Amino acid sequence: MLENRFRLPALISAFALAQAVCWGMTFNLTAITGSAMAAALGLPYVIVMTGPTVMLVVMALVAVPFLRLFERYGARQVMTASVVVGALGLALVGVSTGPWMFFAGWIVVGAAGAGMLTTAIQIAIAEIAGAQARSMIGALMVFGGLGTTLCWPLLGALQSTFGWRIATLLGAAMLLVVAAPIYWFLLARRPADAITKTDKGSVSALDWTAFGLLAFSAATNGVVTWGFSLTIITLFQSRGLEHDRAILIASSIGIAALVARLFDFAVGKRWTSLTTGLMAAAGLPLSFVVLIFGTGEPAAIAFSAVYGFTSGVLAVARSTMPLDLFPVAAYARASSMLALPLNLSFACAPPLFAAILAGPGSDVALWVATGLSLSALLALTLLVVRNKSKRIRGLA
Repeated sequence: MLENRFRLPALISAFALAQAVCWGMTFNLTAITGSAMAAALGLPYVIVMTGPTVMLVVMALVAVPFLRLFERYGARQVMTASVVVGALGLALVGVSTGPWMFFAGWIVVGAAGAGMLTTAIQIAIAEIAGAQARSMIGALMVFGGLGTTLCWPLLGALQSTFGWRIATLLGAAMLLVVAAPIYWFLLARRPADAITKTDKGSVSALDWTAFGLLAFSAATNGVVTWGFSLTIITLFQSRGLEHDRAILIASSIGIAALVARLFDFAVGKRWTSLTTGLMAAAGLPLSFVVLIFGTGEPAAIAFSAVYGFTSGVLAVARSTMPLDLFPVAAYARASSMLALPLNLSFACAPPLFAAILAGPGSDVALWVATGLSLSALLALTLLVVRNKSKRIRGLA
């Protein structure tokens, strides 16, 4: 009992650290090194900043092929090997002398990302915890912002001391020294009979109607939340806020999201992920209505509170709803296939909303976000109603 009491927090802490390093040293790298990279490679800053976008697109494209690897070998081997490949891709970025090597490195990092980042660790937790995976995934999501919190100051110090190339190479080394051992030693060892069963095709089938509704809802809301993740300050400024005030109020969104994740972890067991996801999905369009019809700082503050809380709950629900809909044995299949629409929506969202804000303006951006979030709410409502009807028929 005592061992189990301390084992769960230790596992969550270790996995959170590994994910912070993997995200912080890959996707978040150019936030610190982008300008120096652009100067050294003779590329426009905007082009250099598309490296992480290439990473997300590649992650989306290889997510489904990675499914077979997870089903056959288990998360332990796939994730450890992916960290090694990701470190090699990051090293290629660090030694690049032109655009071809630079983007080749990001392609390799993207291919590895499908096997070492969020979807992969959720599959790994499902292997470890089975039906109890929701609480572990929820706890891990609480630490979702550690990638920037830990790695940005470190990367900044390394770049100022050694330059961006050495900083990038040391980031690759951190993947090997920190993340790889955590995955290799702490993830579940795949039993031989599990591999045999997978080879025989005994993996649980998916309810494709439920999967389609879930994928549409999650990806559509993903366009909204990721679209505003990099443009929210511009949005506030276009609504009349001064730059400093826009930054201050926008910063509170992260605090609201953290509170939401803590709330979900503390009391989420009372409801299913579908229920909490539906409530959060209903709150998201309301946040945009506040900003559309409100004015000044009060509207921005109210929007930040509602938007931050609902997007925080949605982030957890998006990861755990497959556990409510499908058997645990099908979680790897569902998560891997969800990664395709999700990562594509995440990749296209910031440029889309940046273009809308720069062109038609903030009113159009907010109405587009409202329309997208309402369509996601409709899909999720249909999914919840359908799931309840199936359960009632199953009990009848």
